[in-house]
Amino acid sequence: MLLVWILEKIGLGHFAHQYYYLVYTWFFMLVVIILARLAASKLTLVPGKLQNVAEAILESISSFQDSIMGAHGRPFFPFMATLIIFVFICNFNGLIPGSSSPTASLNTTVALALLIFLTSHFFGIKTHGLRYIKHFTGPLPILVPLMLPLELISNLARVLSLSLRLFGNVMGEDLVLAVLFVLAGAYFAPLPMMFLALFTGFLQAFIITILAMMYITEAIEHEH
Repeated sequence: MLLVWILEKIGLGHFAHQYYYLVYTWFFMLVVIILARLAASKLTLVPGKLQNVAEAILESISSFQDSIMGAHGRPFFPFMATLIIFVFICNFNGLIPGSSSPTASLNTTVALALLIFLTSHFFGIKTHGLRYIKHFTGPLPILVPLMLPLELISNLARVLSLSLRLFGNVMGEDLVLAVLFVLAGAYFAPLPMMFLALFTGFLQAFIITILAMMYITEAIEHEH
């Protein structure tokens, strides 16, 4: 792990080994910020290669988000674009020999799940005020004893589901690749699995972003 090795050289080896997922998470946060700044720093009517790539990616994400959330979901575009790009880059890191995906740690995936969970309810309260409580209690007072426990369990299960789905898939891919590199790395045996992991890494980023869109849409919709 290159970053861990660098931190060892400056006397932070214990922290780097114990919290490697934090090291890579912060690193990829910095990568996303730098790429965004570079792409936005020199916007021109005749775009260069970086601007073309950035515009193509963001337009694809925006079009897909509109198909899920509609026009009222556009204020959430920065959050959704950052989420899918960040998770994909984190997943991709596991393809580098000797490295590890931050999303292969349950700590990272729980943090992402909690972020999505809190964001959806924050905007639900911001949109509806105290009326948002009806989302958990149902339309009639007589239904409260039934609806409230069910809704609370359902919402808390979202955190568990988001966390374990991403963690399980990425951790499984990283372990398979590590075993293949050890057993047959010199014979290019890991290559097919690497291509598959690249696809599934994007797929997992895609799925967690779709779920985030659905949860926020459910929270801000007016039919409560």
